[in-house]
Amino acid sequence: MDWLEVKEFIKDMFKYALLVIFILFLIIYVVNLTQVIGPSMSPNLNNGDIVMLDKVTYKFKNIKRGDVVSFNYADTKYLIKRVIGLPGEFVEIKDNVIYIDGMILEERYLSDVEYEDFSLSLLGYDKIPEGYYFVMGDNRNNSMDSRDSKVGLIKKEDIIGKIRFRIWPINKLKIIK
Repeated sequence: MDWLEVKEFIKDMFKYALLVIFILFLIIYVVNLTQVIGPSMSPNLNNGDIVMLDKVTYKFKNIKRGDVVSFNYADTKYLIKRVIGLPGEFVEIKDNVIYIDGMILEERYLSDVEYEDFSLSLLGYDKIPEGYYFVMGDNRNNSMDSRDSKVGLIKKEDIIGKIRFRIWPINKLKIIK
């Protein structure tokens, strides 16, 4: 091996190292792939689906009602749920209708849902405190979410990011809205 070959080899290794660093940066700070575990987001996301998690958006934009988010739950678990209530709002469920501050919440992403009555006051709140969110699974009858005192309201800092795409199974590839 002559000096030119060694120089070319070092140059190539440097390029590959930069590529690996770039990919690691993306995985650590920008996006993540995660798997849906359980039926709580059915029919929109199903057990075993693989989704892309955007970890950057909420550093620049506010969390909105209807966003599907992943958040830290307990020490080793992450949950995926839909944001229903925002800071400063009162959430109540009566006769299979969700009310936000007394107004009916229209949910175009669901149909024929039945669930028990609920009031934010059952968790000891008259409104969602600043920096907290009320979340629910789309499969309202089979979802551990903010209605359950074990989960309760979600702190903004516990939200990892927004679910953007379902990438697996490939025949069900879609943008999550």
